[in-house]
Amino acid sequence: MEAPIQIALVDDHRLFRSGIAYLINNFHHYSVLFEAGDGEEMIKKIQSKLKPDIILLDISMPKMDGISTARWLRTNHPDIKIIVLSMFEDAEKVLTMVRMGVKGYLLKDAEPVDFEDALMKVANDEIYYPDFVTRHLVHNINIDFTLAKLNSREIEFLKLSATELTYKEIAEHMCISSRTVDGYRDQLFEKLQIKSRIGLVLYAIKNKLIDV
Repeated sequence: MEAPIQIALVDDHRLFRSGIAYLINNFHHYSVLFEAGDGEEMIKKIQSKLKPDIILLDISMPKMDGISTARWLRTNHPDIKIIVLSMFEDAEKVLTMVRMGVKGYLLKDAEPVDFEDALMKVANDEIYYPDFVTRHLVHNINIDFTLAKLNSREIEFLKLSATELTYKEIAEHMCISSRTVDGYRDQLFEKLQIKSRIGLVLYAIKNKLIDV
């Protein structure tokens, strides 16, 4: 029997969390691993070996808000997928979270079918952005929408490509074969319309995936 996809809920409203937890636990193949009231509590639970596949993350929280939490996750656990939960369609916050590579964005008053659709798509390495997010992206075309379409391993490879490591050393670092590394490189060349490793480095710098 296939193991359920583990979900974490990070939101400071306990009653809302309880409702979403009940909803998710009634979806097929999904289970709530833990709940947290803010980013600090989430970090403690992840560090105690509770690592979810997907995090449903509120933006406005005390102590450590959603943006700071997403930043920590991108640095420490880039393989954990993030779906933002929000009451608002705030353009600046939407674009900030997209820059950070979140895979989905849901309004808190979304229908249950929207929650299930978002979980299904993000679990399958797709993205789930409702129309209002797409509108913000269209009006702010400096945001590279392609970045959000990359999976966590492609982003990891992209970051390593911007170092002095050879492709062989990148393969060893990622514990994969040289052929798989070639596959990641070719996929990125195609997705990003780039023709060289220098282009990958420039792309990583432009999208703030590395510090210079």
